[in-house]
Amino acid sequence: MQKKVLALHDLAGLGRSSLVPIIAVLSAMGHQCVPVPTACYSSHLALSGWQGCDLTGQMRPALAQYAGLGLRFDAAYAGFLSSAEQIGIVAEAAGLADLLVIDPVLGDNGRLYSSVTPELCAQMARLCSQADVMTPNVTEAAVLLGLVPEDVPRGEEQALVWARRLWERFGASVVLTGLALREGELAVSCCENGTAQLVRHARIGAYYPGTGDIFAAVLTGALLSGRGLLPAARQAADFVRACIAATEAEGIDRLQGVQFERQLRRLWESA
Repeated sequence: MQKKVLALHDLAGLGRSSLVPIIAVLSAMGHQCVPVPTACYSSHLALSGWQGCDLTGQMRPALAQYAGLGLRFDAAYAGFLSSAEQIGIVAEAAGLADLLVIDPVLGDNGRLYSSVTPELCAQMARLCSQADVMTPNVTEAAVLLGLVPEDVPRGEEQALVWARRLWERFGASVVLTGLALREGELAVSCCENGTAQLVRHARIGAYYPGTGDIFAAVLTGALLSGRGLLPAARQAADFVRACIAATEAEGIDRLQGVQFERQLRRLWESA
């Protein structure tokens, strides 16, 4: 039967981030995506002049409807959450799903986002303790481990240690992204049941918003398709790299996000 994914994320109209690529990715992988927007924005927040509204008040009624209909989701997948209240709502939503995937969106490139407070970090840590799978980047992993946001793993062994420490602390399978361990290469450190391994891929020197959302969506879709954690992480990394490479070849403004649309056939063909 077709799998159902409850996706709790913000919706940004312009810039190919959040629910826009998430819905497309999960659909291309053959799954039904049921979005519950946490907020609605005209664009992602790196583009100037954005407008938005918070949708916290709509989240519980939507989930109550699904519970009243007797719906059961194969996975709940949550990303950007703007408040401790939203984190609490996601924790409640976990009761409707068999698998909880948390992308603990707190910061990137050694800095926390401006909306992130100490209370939000503490609540996010508690949510990660409920998760079955968590997908922090290096900055978020540092914060969740009680380190400074600027800290990074020094070498491959430390990258594996960080993933194991996250698994020990939160009890979730870990996919630690954005590891720059070798020249010209990026890596992902995965830990499942205490065993940590690396997934490596060639690095393209370009930053695009929304690629973390795409990575976590492909990972979730691959897990629901029966792939193990390491193969799922490899598929997610390969897909994001393909999107970046194709977009770089077009020479478009990077703040418009990656042109994932033409790459979706890769996911459909592998579903």
